[in-house]
Amino acid sequence: MGNILNKITSLILIVVLFPILILVSIFIIVDDGFPIFFKQKRIGKDKTIFNIIKFRTMKKNTKDLATHLMKNKNNQILRSGNFLRKYSIDELPQLINIFLGDINFIGPRPALFNQDDLIELRDKYNINHLKPGITGWAQVNGRDSLSIEEKTEYDYYYLKNRNFRFNIIILYKTFIKVLLAKDILD
Repeated sequence: MGNILNKITSLILIVVLFPILILVSIFIIVDDGFPIFFKQKRIGKDKTIFNIIKFRTMKKNTKDLATHLMKNKNNQILRSGNFLRKYSIDELPQLINIFLGDINFIGPRPALFNQDDLIELRDKYNINHLKPGITGWAQVNGRDSLSIEEKTEYDYYYLKNRNFRFNIIILYKTFIKVLLAKDILD
């Protein structure tokens, strides 16, 4: 999708989903107070750093680590956190990132700023020249269950084969994966 179409679509979705955004915000506030959002440094197009926005699913003062690296992560997750993650509701604030031009709807998921192994592999295949997305070919083919090497292979395939039709296929598969809550590791 072009930049203008991304901005318009993200704005429409923010308006349409506003009641859900408010409801989730209330759940987070009741569960653990403010802040509602979690911002994390990520790698964008051409390795620019930006802050990705998500609903906060972890307790305040939790270390900024990838969840799979945490010890006792279940003690850190909010009561609503598992549900928000299972159905990718925590990702909805990234519509703001799309509107701001940080990411697209479709593209490789933005790497954490300290995921040197992933960034290096993506450099090798020129994947870091793509604008990242909320969802991508790797996410619909395994998501959290894929190794970094496998994700890179899927991202490279997307780089070489991206087009409007392919993006529609990825959106459709994403919708199905989210509804079925598939390939999410807690």
